[in-house]
Amino acid sequence: MIEVKNLVKCFGPKRAVDGVSFTVERGDVLGFLGPNGAGKSTSMRMITGYIPMTSGQVTVGGMDISKSPEEAKKLIGYLPENAPSYPGMSVRGFLKFCAEIRGITGSAATRAIDRVVSLCFLDKVIHQNVDTLSKGYRHRVCFAQSIIHDPDILIMDEPTDGLDPNQKQEVRKIIKQMGEKKAIIFSTHILEEVEAVCNRTIIIDQGKKVEDGTPDEIKRKALNAGSIIVGTTGVLASELSRKLEALNGVDKVEVLSDSQQKVSARVFPGAAVAFGSLAPEIYRLAARESWTLNELHTDSGRLDDVFRRITFSETGKAKN
Repeated sequence: MIEVKNLVKCFGPKRAVDGVSFTVERGDVLGFLGPNGAGKSTSMRMITGYIPMTSGQVTVGGMDISKSPEEAKKLIGYLPENAPSYPGMSVRGFLKFCAEIRGITGSAATRAIDRVVSLCFLDKVIHQNVDTLSKGYRHRVCFAQSIIHDPDILIMDEPTDGLDPNQKQEVRKIIKQMGEKKAIIFSTHILEEVEAVCNRTIIIDQGKKVEDGTPDEIKRKALNAGSIIVGTTGVLASELSRKLEALNGVDKVEVLSDSQQKVSARVFPGAAVAFGSLAPEIYRLAARESWTLNELHTDSGRLDDVFRRITFSETGKAKN
């Protein structure tokens, strides 16, 4: 549905987007992550044809966005940042205007408006002017205009920005449902949102793509991913460490806490050990030694750990 090849955008001497390439298929919900100034919004603006690219190619539904912009844009629903709209219009008037721009008129426009009003929970404010709405409702109105033509491709810049926790949950649910039949890209700073909604994640930093994979694949690149957390009662920390280190496949053991006869440790597997395979071995060891296990689980890794590690320099300061 979307193919991006060597996308570049320069603003004078600044290379805001630097050779980004990726594809998005129908059924993909792609989370676009990166620190402020990484090039997320600029990339999305070029993909939608909102601004021209310096070089590269964007193909939407098989059409080059630069050579066939009008036809390609018919396939796209776009929610830009800051949820722009016409404040003097009513919600219904604004959505009717957006439908007509998309070539939807008459009874088809009425059906389209009713559909997005229901989907975005706008029934209570449908007759209000946009300038009287809260920030959350204004954002929902702009979200509604982006899907009024039921596009095959949806591109959203911070779709839950300014929403309260309940509204965020509603929008995430809508995105996940639509993602089953559409190709969706959305940028966000909320990492839990990526884990809740996306089946694919790209992290960009200083205009370059630095990670691309499923959230689980990226989480496994965290430094502690694959380690085993063990909590026991009735064994000394020194003995626990010694016997855990004696297990095949264990690289090292770190004691996390030792108080009131309760010991907690992190067990790091060797490089050749399969993810999660040490936990059963530790369980069997605890049974043989008659230890009381309070905790035993494999650390799956954290997306925010990976994000911070690859977007921060060695000095701990943000690269950009």
